[in-house]
Amino acid sequence: MQSTPVAILGVDVGGTFTDAVLFDGGSVRTAKVPTAARQEESVLAAARAVGAGATVVERFAHGTTVATNALLERRGARTAFVGNDGFEHLLHLRRQTRAHLYRLCLPQPEPLVPLARCHGVHGRLGPDGELAPLDLSTLPDIGDAEAVAVCLLFAFRDARHEAAVADELRARHPGVHVVASHEIAPEFREYERASTTAADAYLGPVSARYLRALAGAAREGGLPEPLVMLSSGGVATVDEAAAHAAMILVSGPAAGVVGAGLVARRAGFENAIAFDMGGTSTDVCLLRGARATRVAERDVGGLPIRLPSVDLHTVGAGGGSLVRVDAGGAIRVGPESAGAQPGPACYGAGGGPTVTDANLLLGRLPAELPGGLRLDRDAAERAFAGIDPQAAVDVVNAEMLRALRVVSVERGHDPREFVLVAFGGAGPLHACALAEELGIEAVLVPAAAGVLSALGLVASEERRDHVVSYLCPLADAGELPAEGTADLRYRGQSFELSVPLQPALAQAFHREHEERYGYSDESREIELVAVRTAQVVPGPEVSLEAASDHEVTGPLVLELAGATCWVPEGWHGETNADGTLVLTR
Repeated sequence: MQSTPVAILGVDVGGTFTDAVLFDGGSVRTAKVPTAARQEESVLAAARAVGAGATVVERFAHGTTVATNALLERRGARTAFVGNDGFEHLLHLRRQTRAHLYRLCLPQPEPLVPLARCHGVHGRLGPDGELAPLDLSTLPDIGDAEAVAVCLLFAFRDARHEAAVADELRARHPGVHVVASHEIAPEFREYERASTTAADAYLGPVSARYLRALAGAAREGGLPEPLVMLSSGGVATVDEAAAHAAMILVSGPAAGVVGAGLVARRAGFENAIAFDMGGTSTDVCLLRGARATRVAERDVGGLPIRLPSVDLHTVGAGGGSLVRVDAGGAIRVGPESAGAQPGPACYGAGGGPTVTDANLLLGRLPAELPGGLRLDRDAAERAFAGIDPQAAVDVVNAEMLRALRVVSVERGHDPREFVLVAFGGAGPLHACALAEELGIEAVLVPAAAGVLSALGLVASEERRDHVVSYLCPLADAGELPAEGTADLRYRGQSFELSVPLQPALAQAFHREHEERYGYSDESREIELVAVRTAQVVPGPEVSLEAASDHEVTGPLVLELAGATCWVPEGWHGETNADGTLVLTR
């Protein structure tokens, strides 16, 4: 009797398409379906399209945009905020920094919690203990709130008051989603901690409904419960992701970075830049040692989120970005996108001019895309009446070039020492031109370029991040973990540097400070701010095999599974054993 093959499934939901990869002992199958309004429908449709029903799926990993979309579109739960009495308006006071340095009247993004739902409770902790006892009788009614964020002063050091307030709220309102700051972001800087807690509470009910609906649909479809990609580049269970939805705000892009690192390592390159150009946006990330660095904080929708995340930079430029001419006659591209419906003009559904249409008119796309979608060149020509397609491509390239410089040149890295890993449906169309501008000599285009985020999900590790705040002299910190990173600064500085934990930690910090800022001061006291560690379960071993061999010399249009590659004049390439096209000048 023949045994049923066992496979690993990865499904990534994007703004335009939902991608699936099924890995079955060396063979990789891929599929793309349009993203539906209900993401769980797209996930199941993509799983069926890739043939997941014909095999036993042992592991199912998923990247989602539910939390990101809910935050950007302000579709989260009605949320209340509870702080110390006198500090209840913390979310509205923010920091003193302006939204834009030279536009004094530009408004800041509205907080997720309106003033009317911001409350204070009597009681106060200081850095050295209790200043005023907690009085739970002063905790006001939260009204019709569906979620509550609790953030009290110094809760990162002593969580007694905050835990008591959270317990009281859960007892009074058993159906309300309550998040306390020490549970999600136990770190100093009260505004950032409050912002993160508010976002986590705001997104919790929406994300939990989606994730549990997806888990139920997966069971009915014969799939295992999905693991969910976190912003930090590892996967966790549905329950863990549903409990703290802010951890999945960069879910899909993080999976793409994992996939890019896998491709670069297997091709023998230690340093790479991930370049993921999809339908709606472009994500770039620098990978030293073919692995992404992580940051402790990032802005999402103008709000600081103090949680570990892969160090991505995102711009609103993708294949579906709309092209327009402004009042001064200048061509503008994005950030508005045609999305999956109606899509670019060449999809024939009434969409406007996009970057995809420009590439079609320049002869860089075939008449039919993977999946059987025939492109309407006449519709693209009508949409681009009076607009130069090459000028539109130059504009979007300039926007993406700025993003690539942010993660490389502006952070002290020479891009000539890196390879560019191009993926996403549109990435391989623009990669060589961008590499030329940066002086990069090699571009890697994976065989699964159009679905690399889904391949990253297949290979992803399980990860649970932890942070412990110290805020003390490094000499007084005592024994530290053997692995992880330490946030360090000279005493009196406002910001810290992350340094890998090692025996000679102080000397390592001096070296890092010298490299970053051009000086160090070994006579100055070092302060330990926090220690970050992670529990990691390695992901499955993924071996790739070339389905076809290519040797190309530009100019040439090369059709791949899920993507199209434009090889300009002066570029030459051939596929390696994994099926990755290695292009060089």
